[in-house]
Amino acid sequence: MAFGLLYDFLMGQSIEAHNYFGAHFSEDADGKRGVIFRLYAPSASDVSVIGEWNGWNYDAHKMNKIDDSGVWEIFIPSLSNYLTYKYHFQNAKGKYVDKIDPFAFYSENRPGTCSKLFDNRSFAWHDDSWLRKRTRNFDQPMSIYEMHLGSWVGKASDGHILSYEEIAEPLIKYITSNGFTHVEFMPLVQYPFDGSWGYQATGFFSIDARYGNPFQLMSLIDRLHQAGIGTILDFAPVHFAKDKWALAEYDGTKLFEYSNKWRVSPWGSLQFDLGKDPVRSFLMSAMNYFIDYFHFDGLRVDAVSNIIYYNGDVSNGVNEGAVEFIKRLNGKIHIAHDSVMMIAEDSTAFAGTTKPTEQGGLGFDYKWDLGWMNDTLKYYSKDPVYKKYDHHKLTFSMAYFYSDNFLLPLSHDEVVHGKGTIINKMWGDYEQKFALVRNLYTYQFAHPGKKLNFMGNELASFDEWDENKSLPWNLKSYPKHDSVSRLIRDLNRIYQGEKAMHMQEHNPELFRWLMVDNADQSVFAFQRKYQDETLVFVFNMTTNFYESIRLPFLEEGTYEELFNSDKDVYGGWGQYNGLPLKTGKGSFEGLPYHLDIKLACLGACIFKKIKK
Repeated sequence: MAFGLLYDFLMGQSIEAHNYFGAHFSEDADGKRGVIFRLYAPSASDVSVIGEWNGWNYDAHKMNKIDDSGVWEIFIPSLSNYLTYKYHFQNAKGKYVDKIDPFAFYSENRPGTCSKLFDNRSFAWHDDSWLRKRTRNFDQPMSIYEMHLGSWVGKASDGHILSYEEIAEPLIKYITSNGFTHVEFMPLVQYPFDGSWGYQATGFFSIDARYGNPFQLMSLIDRLHQAGIGTILDFAPVHFAKDKWALAEYDGTKLFEYSNKWRVSPWGSLQFDLGKDPVRSFLMSAMNYFIDYFHFDGLRVDAVSNIIYYNGDVSNGVNEGAVEFIKRLNGKIHIAHDSVMMIAEDSTAFAGTTKPTEQGGLGFDYKWDLGWMNDTLKYYSKDPVYKKYDHHKLTFSMAYFYSDNFLLPLSHDEVVHGKGTIINKMWGDYEQKFALVRNLYTYQFAHPGKKLNFMGNELASFDEWDENKSLPWNLKSYPKHDSVSRLIRDLNRIYQGEKAMHMQEHNPELFRWLMVDNADQSVFAFQRKYQDETLVFVFNMTTNFYESIRLPFLEEGTYEELFNSDKDVYGGWGQYNGLPLKTGKGSFEGLPYHLDIKLACLGACIFKKIKK
């Protein structure tokens, strides 16, 4: 490595450390093909590469320390893909240990713990047209299907887990037919414990071997792109698995983790010390690697609250070193890949999460609106008799919406650990729960902000997600559940087809509450505009049915009902407005016009102004 590049790594400025460290197929000065191994382990001594090619012999391939900063290197000829290996060395405590390669591109599937050689340079991509048109334009519609790869369809009939390649065709068909624009994969780095879902990793450059090798993941993404589907990867740079053969006390020192009281995370894992410059380079390079080598269109950074504040608790104070890491990460990724999205899973009220770094912000493109999610689900769980006392929970989100670029998530976090599924969170009996879940999804798509739904939300399952089981696809044979799938499909299509639902959604002049204070009836209405297109959204949050209810309108004209959640095709009672409706003069709420509509109990509808 040239002096400047090594300096960048040590100073926490590198996003390309993976192109130097790790195991790389190359040629030596004599043109002989082999693998050059490079390791950063400052406190290690007597370092060897051990592997299946040398019988795990400690003395066969001793590494040379080539730099006082702690870089070790050796070239070994005549090696091939998939061979397993580890590093064997004496650590700072004088103990000999066997450790994985932190920069390995591939690993043994659990319960194996070895790194594996893989030459990832020669994949033939076919997504040039997708990459050329890819953009971070905030006007693009974005409806994300969040998924855990292993439990989407579960195992094949012979018991094996479907590979990245095997899942491509059914996934593309499903995403396309249901109208989602992007797939977000829960972490696909190597991790030992299935129940961590990838959030407690051991290999941050090593793709998850459960589903195949790096080329197979590249193939999946390539095919998704060719089908016009964007890809987002969930990445957890806060903590790592505490297994002794991995990163924990790597060279006998706390090389990657904190050495103080913050070492152990709230999840029992070990927390990266994001104030250490080599750790910053390690993680920034890992995220850049998945963008560069795998063509991901965005990264969702997990647990940003635990980056901003020690252990995610504001009372512990701001972790200034970690905040600097995030600013540096987002700044460098956007310079290197100006069309890639950076998304924060952030539950804090920290100012400027999606402001540019040059304006003092953290530099993310989007922030999960977890406040919207919590308030909304609490409201929908209330008995309609008491909803009027929580009326503000459905209106408060627009009071702060313009402070950040928000994404509205109904994610995996809401359907596990005894929390109940989305439909189980709804108030009421069987029929009422279905009516409310239809209302909820309509509200999510109507509300400004990008959309995210975890796999299975569209099935309206009453059983929580289990990473060891397939989604309950048998529910599609039940009309009530299949109707919810159709509803989400149609909402996706309307959302992408109607510009007023996604264009300039951060312009406050294009959103207007029409009925915002009707707590007694728990009826809400708002208008969204774009140029000459006007949409009006109406929600009835109680079991009261209105054959005719008068709503205040801002614009005179004739309106057609574009969508109604109570139609029988969605499992409703069929109380909808069939013919176009014309506004009348005079109203209330200070608006000049009114419209009399039929409004189903627990119903939601969308009206579009007919152009003259």
